[in-house]
Amino acid sequence: MAEARTIRTDRTWLIALAASMWGLSAIWRDPLAKQFPSVAVVFWEHVVLVALVSPWLVGAIRAVLRASWRTRVSVLVIGAGSSALATTLFTSAFRLGDPITPQVLQKLQPLIALLLAALLLGERLRRSFAWFALPALVGAWLLSFPDPFAVGVTNLYAAGLALGAAALWAAGTVLGRAASAELAFTQVTTLRFAVGLVALAVIALVGDTPLRIGVGAAGSIVVLALVPGLLALLLYYRGLRTTPASRATLAELAFPMTAALVGVSVLGGSLDGSQWVGFAVVLASVVGLALHERAGERPAVAVSDRAEDAIPVRR
Repeated sequence: MAEARTIRTDRTWLIALAASMWGLSAIWRDPLAKQFPSVAVVFWEHVVLVALVSPWLVGAIRAVLRASWRTRVSVLVIGAGSSALATTLFTSAFRLGDPITPQVLQKLQPLIALLLAALLLGERLRRSFAWFALPALVGAWLLSFPDPFAVGVTNLYAAGLALGAAALWAAGTVLGRAASAELAFTQVTTLRFAVGLVALAVIALVGDTPLRIGVGAAGSIVVLALVPGLLALLLYYRGLRTTPASRATLAELAFPMTAALVGVSVLGGSLDGSQWVGFAVVLASVVGLALHERAGERPAVAVSDRAEDAIPVRR
């Protein structure tokens, strides 16, 4: 029954679409990160986001208060960690180098998410999953560095920030799937932004970080909040409700692919030959996984697509 449902309801493609929209954020985030503190940029981004989702806020709070303890903890980690702290680390990474590196160094995120999905959600991977996961990880590595066998110290330092964000985002993928068993996708999105805003205010207060930004930055902040923020996450959590986390985390590799294209075409970056090979391998792996899970007789992830069926509620 679960496998038959996979063919009809899998939305791996929707996760990939949302992740592609995240990759567009460099167009606006890169110049902002060079002018203002990272916490300030992400704080005002969340202010706009909370204003946009305010009509759903009261209902979302009521829903999470009625939910299980697991869902409440998931929402707190998603908001404070995956939304606030991870985005701050990610924005900080732009200060250390070119506009491509901070975004493509996400290759450990799928591994972390796969481990968490198995431990926390009981997702089971068939052997066929390796045909998509291994090439995707190799492709992500090739895409990350001009010379994949010679990584400099500067790149490693930038990678530390990017991979810290990746670990938090991986947790957000798995816990977002868990929260979707009890909350609507609009509620998860709303709570993510609201909890994230509170966490950012605390981070700014503890770190004595000035939150003032120039009026000229307002337009970029609003666009960041609307497109890679609200629209992308609404699509993401809609897809995650009917897409196992193990599958979703590979689809999220559409993020570094889009980021690489943006870096080359808009921000003046460049890719070497091996990086273009990596780009093609990641693209083929993500598209192949989406097609396989939607139309294959035996899905690579052996779990019900519907979060409420796959994840029992524990109060």
